[in-house]
Amino acid sequence: MSIGYYVYVMGNRRPTLYIGVTNDLVRRVYEHKQDLIDGFTRKYGLHNLLYFEEFVSVEDAIVREKKLKHWNREWKLQLIQKTNPTFKDLYEEIVN
Repeated sequence: MSIGYYVYVMGNRRPTLYIGVTNDLVRRVYEHKQDLIDGFTRKYGLHNLLYFEEFVSVEDAIVREKKLKHWNREWKLQLIQKTNPTFKDLYEEIVN
C-alpha cells in the first residue's frame, strides 16, 4: 500500500457497515479483524474490508468519510457493489 489516507468500509455477513478513516489501512483492518478495538466493529463482528478509497490529504479523507456516513444504507451498498459486487473481504488484496 502506498502512503496516504484511507476511507474504508468494514462489514459482516448482513452486512452491517462501519465507515472509518486511517493512515495505515493494513494495520487498521487487522485491528478490526482481531477485535483489538472496543466498540461498534467488535460488538457487531465487522471483520470484512468491503471498500476503501485512498486520499493524499487527511482533510480530503475526513470530508469523504463524513459524507459517506450521512448517505443512506442503499447508497452505501451500491457504492460497494460498484467495485466489489460479491462483497468479498478485500484484506488479502491489500496485504499482498
